[in-house]
Amino acid sequence: MEIKSFRDLEVWQVSMTLVERVYALSERFPPAETFGLRSQLRRASVSIPSNIAEGHCRSQRSYCYHLGVARGSEAELQTQLELAVRLGLATRESIAPTRELAARVGLMLNKLIASLGVSEDQP
Repeated sequence: MEIKSFRDLEVWQVSMTLVERVYALSERFPPAETFGLRSQLRRASVSIPSNIAEGHCRSQRSYCYHLGVARGSEAELQTQLELAVRLGLATRESIAPTRELAARVGLMLNKLIASLGVSEDQP
């Protein structure tokens, strides 16, 4: 399949599903978390497909940089999911599907970055 748009990228599509799952999961958090961990989880998840899309519209070096930022957001999301369990906002079982999907996105990002063969350190 020819990639004409960021929307054609499987990693973007899967990361959009990840955002939907994070929103559904965090919706169950207590109202006191509206501006706390709920907000952090949502922002980290939204950052992933956003950076994939932004980078895709730039130079190859910048694309790699943005993919690296997306990968960092995936790690941030994994940490926040673990915090949700530790703080009693979610159970390990309830976050498992979201964690697994996030890990899949992380692997996809790693493969895409490696396939580009460009350093991601500089925008």
